[in-house]
Amino acid sequence: MKIKLFTIPILGGEQLTEELNFFLRTKKILEVEQQLTRNGQSAFWCLSIKYLDDLATEEKQQQKTDYRKVLDEPVFRRFAQLREIRKRLSAEEKTPPYVIFTDAELASLALSLQLTDRPDGGH
Repeated sequence: MKIKLFTIPILGGEQLTEELNFFLRTKKILEVEQQLTRNGQSAFWCLSIKYLDDLATEEKQQQKTDYRKVLDEPVFRRFAQLREIRKRLSAEEKTPPYVIFTDAELASLALSLQLTDRPDGGH
């Protein structure tokens, strides 16, 4: 776990806010503490962020799952469609795909969507 500190002025801190947002999109955030502080006439947000450095490395360390083998064919097709949507969103947001959804989350979503498509509502 690592800690990063941000100090962002209330007025005129747009660039620093963008840097903060990029940081938040690309790290696995564990905890955020924020405090509004004043220094004379100026006000600042002070943020302390606890995070894991490289989410991609952490995901690679987890055992890779072959979802083609784990999911049945209709669910896998839906999973593949969800991955394409995630890929487009990732490109639009300029953020890694795993920040939007992990493959495990997409597989779970594909399974739950199949249950809601059943005529008996999954019962």
